[in-house]
Amino acid sequence: MFCENLKTMRKAKGYTQEELAIKLNVVRQTVSKWEKGVSQTKGY
Repeated sequence: MFCENLKTMRKAKGYTQEELAIKLNVVRQTVSKWEKGVSQTKGY
């Protein structure tokens, strides 16, 4: 599932949610929602 993979990969790279958010040009809350499965990506 996307949310589990995202969190696992983020932690494996040693990124905080804030650092990943900056790299993806989104706010930290978006990364948090993705990891919780509250919000999904649009599959771009």
